[in-house]
Amino acid sequence: MPSIPLNQTNAWKALESHASELRGQHLRDLLGDPARGAQMRRQIPGIVFDFARQLAVPETLERLLAFARQVDLEAKIQRMRRGEAINVTENRAVLHYALRAPQDRGADPRPKVDGQDAIAAVHHTLGNIEAFARDVRSGATRGVTGKRLTDVVVIGIGGSYLGTEFVYEALRTDPPCATLAGKRRLRFLANVDPIDVARALDGLCPDRTLVVIVSKTFTTAETILNARTVRDWLVERLNRCDVSSHLAAVSAATKKAVAFGVPEERVFPMWDWVGGRYSVCSAVGVLPLAVQFGMGPVREFLQGARAIDQHFFTAPLNDNLPVLMGLWGLWNSSFLGYGARAMLPYCQALHRFAAHLQQLSMESNGKRVTLTGQELGFDAGEIDFGEPGTNGQHSFYQLLHQGRVVPADFVGFRRSQRPASVAAQPVANHDELMANFFAQPDALAIGKTLAEAEQACQDEEKPAELAPHRVFPGNRPSNVLLLDQLTPTSVGQLLALYEHRTAVQGFLWGINSFDQWGVELGKVTAEKVREQLAACRAHPNREISGFNPSTAALLKDYL
Repeated sequence: MPSIPLNQTNAWKALESHASELRGQHLRDLLGDPARGAQMRRQIPGIVFDFARQLAVPETLERLLAFARQVDLEAKIQRMRRGEAINVTENRAVLHYALRAPQDRGADPRPKVDGQDAIAAVHHTLGNIEAFARDVRSGATRGVTGKRLTDVVVIGIGGSYLGTEFVYEALRTDPPCATLAGKRRLRFLANVDPIDVARALDGLCPDRTLVVIVSKTFTTAETILNARTVRDWLVERLNRCDVSSHLAAVSAATKKAVAFGVPEERVFPMWDWVGGRYSVCSAVGVLPLAVQFGMGPVREFLQGARAIDQHFFTAPLNDNLPVLMGLWGLWNSSFLGYGARAMLPYCQALHRFAAHLQQLSMESNGKRVTLTGQELGFDAGEIDFGEPGTNGQHSFYQLLHQGRVVPADFVGFRRSQRPASVAAQPVANHDELMANFFAQPDALAIGKTLAEAEQACQDEEKPAELAPHRVFPGNRPSNVLLLDQLTPTSVGQLLALYEHRTAVQGFLWGINSFDQWGVELGKVTAEKVREQLAACRAHPNREISGFNPSTAALLKDYL
């Protein structure tokens, strides 16, 4: 029998009532309480998590934790850990944490899928990748003309490249990683737009280029079209028919990859128990990153993610960072009604982090039904966006301060990857960046009253009429994450934190965070349009049919 909708339960209604009580409070008052501040922060090795700027009191957290227990959050986390098929619509396990699990798991569960030891399969693949990357980097493996393969183009889309690009961009200015990369280049090709092809190949020498095709089914329309385009580029420029020495793939469809021209020993596996947006720690990310930086930094990255996995699976809910992050996401979106969330890293190397999190969060939790197919009755998921500070301050922060309320995550580091200072400046460049990092959450939370704005106008001898324009309502919630330095280890920590936060929110909402049926309808519709375009190109006088009048007219305009 259908269960009572989540938003009709007593636990949900109690949180709604508590949210109504708190709307009369203001963060400028709450932040002045030192006892509250001490209760609303947590620390694990390498990470400080401060959530004192949430519109909440310690009792709020207790109520949220009680709700988490009522929906069996701990049991759901452990079901994932044991490898049960919690992706119910596809009858699959969810084991992205196994991608960075140690070979010796000790007493930890050792999940099996179809009789296969998942962790053993992962380490077998890691060994193969390490050997391949070592041979490419050393020159033992070369292209068809005998030249070293110094450039890599990764062809994929969505989860087949976003996470890898985020990690690459985060590490390429890390001094040890930069030294290991030398003059190697890593590019990404995702969009089927031919402009993206031109950009990805710009300045590359085909005889030095390795192409990595990432597609689980090896049928993804955009990826395969781009792969054919780049293969043609290789064949034409190298004046040879066989360019297989320039190809590698990450796929579950080995036969299709081999039929395309990829040598079988260069097809690295993807598994059904890893969704694309959770696949950075699989061959999807490890292969190109290992070729670029060597396996050393990649193993550090995996170790960072592994540390968060262990914390997530073993820490009590009250001290569990991904759980707490997920609870505050639930609180802001479902009970305070804030439908968006901003990711604001104060580190330029994380400039692709928000793009990865958009897919991770929105594709996972943008759902309308429960695990049993009942309509939710409320909106799940948030609209995620972001930009590094301080760039964002001169872009969309205006809206954050004086427009809509958008909860935010601020991520900063004690030390820069590339410290610099200017003699005439009172502080070093990184201190200037971090001054903004610490100021913005407080400015969003505390704001400026009308009386303060009027006084400012008087002090600055500006017209009093300007005062209303200089009022900042404040009461904008945020989290603050402070880490030591952006290294391969901390990149792995960040990745795993947000992967698990996403899963926690899905567990709390009672939805499936591990399928993505929402991407299907557009693909099916595009196939119909593609067929019509092909027919009309072949027969210019052919009438357009099968579409609504608006689309038919637009297609006619296009043709």
